[in-house]
Amino acid sequence: MTRNRTTANRSACALALTTALLLGACTVGPDYVRPTVETPGDYKENAGWKPAEPRDHLDRGKWWQVFRDPLLDSLQEQVSVSNQTLAQAEARFRQAMALVQTARAGYSPTVTGGLSTTRSRASSTTISTPTSAPVSRGVVENYNLPFNASWEADVWGKISRAVEANAASAQASAADLEAARLSAQAQLAQNYFQLRANDAQQKLLEDTIAAYTRSMQLTQNQYKAGTVARADVVLATTQLKTTQAQAIDLGVQRAQLEHAIALLTGKPASGFSIPRQPLAAVPPVLPAGLPSELLERRPDIAAAERRMAQSNAQVGVARAAWFPSFTISAATGFQTATTGQWLTMPSRFWSIGPALAETLFDGGLREANNRQAIAAWDLAVATYRQTVLTGFQEVEDNLAALRILEEEAKVQDEALQSSRQSLALVLNQYKAGTVSYLNVINVQTSTLANERTAVDLLNRRLAASVLLVKALGGGWNAASLPSAEKLNRDATTGKP
Repeated sequence: MTRNRTTANRSACALALTTALLLGACTVGPDYVRPTVETPGDYKENAGWKPAEPRDHLDRGKWWQVFRDPLLDSLQEQVSVSNQTLAQAEARFRQAMALVQTARAGYSPTVTGGLSTTRSRASSTTISTPTSAPVSRGVVENYNLPFNASWEADVWGKISRAVEANAASAQASAADLEAARLSAQAQLAQNYFQLRANDAQQKLLEDTIAAYTRSMQLTQNQYKAGTVARADVVLATTQLKTTQAQAIDLGVQRAQLEHAIALLTGKPASGFSIPRQPLAAVPPVLPAGLPSELLERRPDIAAAERRMAQSNAQVGVARAAWFPSFTISAATGFQTATTGQWLTMPSRFWSIGPALAETLFDGGLREANNRQAIAAWDLAVATYRQTVLTGFQEVEDNLAALRILEEEAKVQDEALQSSRQSLALVLNQYKAGTVSYLNVINVQTSTLANERTAVDLLNRRLAASVLLVKALGGGWNAASLPSAEKLNRDATTGKP
């Protein structure tokens, strides 16, 4: 009885010592503080540019609705459902969530159980010394049903820093998913408007071909009447065939754009088609907001910021390796030499006790890991700042593009009106016989070029609008990222 009490007292003292150590535990490594970045007060290209009406009331999640195109709306809805690039990003997010649970498992003890039976017989040639106990030469049977448990105390915050790192990584993956979604949506809108511009070009060339056909017939009639030379007929024929070739060539680009849209919507290109319809959208007015808002509105910037938090926590994990680990282990179960006494109280055994372990020499491994973690932090900070600068540049680029292209479109419209008037005049002059057909061809070529330039300018303005929406984050906000608390709750279920 005295011996059992002494053992129990020792175990109680050991547990008390361990508890005292745990109460004095601390989390090593730096607490995360977001590094500062230089943020301008306003966009340079936004100076003096005032939106005609506010757009903040629009559904920011479906930014493409500002273009008022039902087919575009329908295609965009398919992107979130069937796009395989998004499916990959979503799977990576679920992987990151699983890693959160992997790290959190370190808070819990590990419990194992087993069942074994053994039969053994000692060698008959075993030499026994005079002082050794007699050796049984018979068959010995052992029946074991052990249960073992071990728990490592998170004294230095190694586990909590690992959980913090994996939660930040999962948040970064969630932002990556939204960045991939926004990129696919923007690419679809650009391809769609390019396809509609192609249709507009096709309609323009078809109308031009009809006009050139009438001009060629007029020239042939005048040649038969002897009022013009054979050269005029050849020139008219050449112009018509050249334009017909241009119209045919547009089919290559249209087919490729249609296939690209099929890929973005997760459809096989062979069974996907979009009816032809000329470009009719109008570039919307888009408020740029303040540069400081961009840090919260772009998912790629949010992902870079969360990876800084992950790297910061990894520094703590690396530093915690310098400190000793505290582990409490326990074992219990049943052990006997006969099945009849296996699960009885006399066959029961148990053990419990704390352990302290410290690495005395590792060849510089911990120091190398610490330097690597610090370098990873510096890399994450530089990446974050570069991502922010790139975001500011993209907004400025597309604000400038919209402003300049709008001015160019006004001048181009004036040039197109003048070109149409000139064409009407020169055709009347040719019919009257006061100018040669070469003059007609020159004006017709110039008019067609102006018509096509006008369509191209509209497409470029729409593309710049889409790119500006993308540069501004598509209405997304970092507040929609899952919190660390939510990730911890959802990690066990794997729900994104």
